[in-house]
Amino acid sequence: MRHLWFLLLVSLPLGAMGQSTTPSDKPADFLTKEFHRQRREQLRQLLPARSVAVFFSAPVRNRANDVDFHYHQNPDFYYLTGYKEPNSVLLLFSEKQNINGQATTEVVFAQPRNPQAESWTGKRLGAEGVKNQLGLAAAYPNTDFNAFKLDTASLQQVLFFELPHDVRNEERDRSDLYDLLAQFKQKVGITNGKSFAHQELYNAIRQYDARAGQQVQQEVKRQMEADPALANNANLKDYVAAKDASARAAVVARIPKEKLDMSSLEEIMNQMRETKTPEELVLLRKAVAMSAIGQLEVMKAMQPGMSEMEVQGIHEYVYKKYGAEYEGYPSIVGAGNNGCILHYTENERPKLNNDLVLMDLGAEYHGYTADVTRTIPANGKFTPEQKQIYELVYVAQEAGFAQCKVGNDFQAPNQAAQKVMADGLIKLGIIKTPEEARKYTMHGVSHYLGLDVHDRGTYGPFKHNTVITVEPGIYIPEGSPVDKKWWGIGVRIEDDVLITNTGWENLSKGAPRSVKDIEATMAQPSALDDFKLPVLK
Repeated sequence: MRHLWFLLLVSLPLGAMGQSTTPSDKPADFLTKEFHRQRREQLRQLLPARSVAVFFSAPVRNRANDVDFHYHQNPDFYYLTGYKEPNSVLLLFSEKQNINGQATTEVVFAQPRNPQAESWTGKRLGAEGVKNQLGLAAAYPNTDFNAFKLDTASLQQVLFFELPHDVRNEERDRSDLYDLLAQFKQKVGITNGKSFAHQELYNAIRQYDARAGQQVQQEVKRQMEADPALANNANLKDYVAAKDASARAAVVARIPKEKLDMSSLEEIMNQMRETKTPEELVLLRKAVAMSAIGQLEVMKAMQPGMSEMEVQGIHEYVYKKYGAEYEGYPSIVGAGNNGCILHYTENERPKLNNDLVLMDLGAEYHGYTADVTRTIPANGKFTPEQKQIYELVYVAQEAGFAQCKVGNDFQAPNQAAQKVMADGLIKLGIIKTPEEARKYTMHGVSHYLGLDVHDRGTYGPFKHNTVITVEPGIYIPEGSPVDKKWWGIGVRIEDDVLITNTGWENLSKGAPRSVKDIEATMAQPSALDDFKLPVLK
């Protein structure tokens, strides 16, 4: 379609652009411009002296031929601005700068208004809209970025993330993301072939050495052996050679902060986004609640003759009914052995039959995503083997919940749940030693949740107002070296947990979780019981 609308633009009158939106055209519960302003100020206070943090909008991704995927903004960019359009760049300075006669710490270069394009792809804010509606102090069209003077000589550090390499160049647009990236590289002196791989390892060392130094050493050594550009780095060589924690700490202390810094910004954003504000929790609660209701409604509607895709559709209809814009990640609906594939997203099995059905789905509401998993029997009744594995995972999850306390190490829920599962698998005769459990419990139990389904965080001790998942799972695929009665049983139970100074709260408790409650819910009638479509010929 892109090529078509470019051909037709010449014949469109300027008046063809859509009418301006009124408040009733949009939901009333988006994050406010004051929220985003506070996040920018928080970031500014965490920046090193005489520095600038640079953020680029997410690339537009092509789906097929002239059709793009629905645009999804870079979560950090959205967090700081509320801006949801592509082809833009944000600069946040630690101290005020004189930008076109205006003293400010922030400037954004946004895609300009274009009446013809807006007739096809929707209204743009433009620079004035960014200032007026989003509250950024200085905003200019992205066409001005090329001429913008970024005074790198007066800056001690330029902080940015790894620049994307696979950005499409739209020939007709001289200020798309491809061009903005090229212009930025020119401004800061990044030449083709310049490697920042050592900075990624510096970041990992600074972030994780105190908690997992020996494992970090092994990973640094592995990457040095794989990448010749890292092999002769003196700091990395000294770190790998360090004999103990004290020697490692001495190396960490002298790792330099470079002018072009591709690691520090990640540390700062991990710290900021790990804990949620009250405004964020309102949206997260809604995303999780509608995802839990989706699980509840599917339990009532499920029949053995349904397909995996039909189950997916019911979940996602519930999300849309509540106003969720997207799914937070590709929906997983795996029946039988498909449930043993951790990220199975094809969802194409035509009949569930009487197997267990693992359903890992989450609504994304105003940018914030849930992540809720339930595993249920398609016919409404667990077999003895299914029930034994399910209840083992259930007890493991309870053990994980108990470790969700402010101050506990991030790995505490995982360690507690893994021990329960290993002991239980031994008792069932599925394994003989605890070490064998990892064959059937392949993943960790927790990750942060927020603007990303695997959200930013420090992975240190739990803090007040942190949201994580607790999601133990046991997966015994067909062909496993165990009694065949266990084959094809995959169980994951995943809930979204808010950790505060007063304890933990299961945000997704609205989705039945115990064997008793699941079977009772599945016996209830569904609003979809009488929904029949014509048979396709």
